[in-house]
Amino acid sequence: MKAVAEIQVVPIGVGVSVRAQVRRAQELIRESNLVVQEHSFGTNVEGDLEDILAVVARIHEVLHLEGTSRLSTAIKLGTRTDKEPDLASKLR
Repeated sequence: MKAVAEIQVVPIGVGVSVRAQVRRAQELIRESNLVVQEHSFGTNVEGDLEDILAVVARIHEVLHLEGTSRLSTAIKLGTRTDKEPDLASKLR
């Protein structure tokens, strides 16, 4: 099933700056098979629902392994049955 989503990863307890952890999360998203649009407060993605959920799981696994003890992730997820969702149509 195709889906579009907004992913916002918030590292907690790593200090004032979370730049390194956010950049790592963005890197993991870019490595996926998803269409990616980064913005200032999150990342929009388009692709298979399973791939979107898998990249969120991967972000949590990797960042925890790399020393981030707490993560809070907000996901806005959209699917449709009448047509295939895509990010470009959201801007038209």
